[in-house]
Amino acid sequence: MELHTNFISIIEVLGTIAFAMSGAFAAIEKRFDPFGVIIIAFVTAVGGGTIRDWLIGVPVAWMSDLTICSVIIITAFIAMIFHSIEKNFGRTLFIFDSLGLGLFTIIGVQKGMQADFHPMMCIILGTITGCFGGVIRDTLLNRIPLIFRKEIYATACIIGGGLSIILIKYTSLSFTFTQIATILLIVVIRTLAVKYHWQIPKFYLKK
Repeated sequence: MELHTNFISIIEVLGTIAFAMSGAFAAIEKRFDPFGVIIIAFVTAVGGGTIRDWLIGVPVAWMSDLTICSVIIITAFIAMIFHSIEKNFGRTLFIFDSLGLGLFTIIGVQKGMQADFHPMMCIILGTITGCFGGVIRDTLLNRIPLIFRKEIYATACIIGGGLSIILIKYTSLSFTFTQIATILLIVVIRTLAVKYHWQIPKFYLKK
């Protein structure tokens, strides 16, 4: 159990770094000042988890753990320092956003399972944790959030969250392998969806 807890803690830190970096680079791309960069990095990293904790009815994680806040601030400053050598913002944003999506989906699913929720609720919590920080980020940056656009985004969380629950409940695979496999699946789905322009069928006619 202690090993599981340590692994989840590692995933949470990595997810925080990934989403904070994603938010910071997005803010830099919009030419925000340093304070704005930190704020966007912060809401991207903790937005989904905050909504998840409110729904579960537990204390918001980052309010009782200064480590999370410190990681976000340090990550934002690193992004500001090194942004000048980054030539492809789009690719950088995609990489960190995809990693954060996979890492935080796992956290949300795990929190739901710890609260003994129905598997469907666990998947929903994983999707909220993975997606809603990006929704807040994109809203503040005055652009349509990825989850509402043509790209496959939330669908990747749902599929990954479903796989995680199936592997945990119905196989004897190790916890670490299960979580890593789920994260990789989400990242692969996002990558292939963007590369091959996969889209969810639209219900309205083209004009």
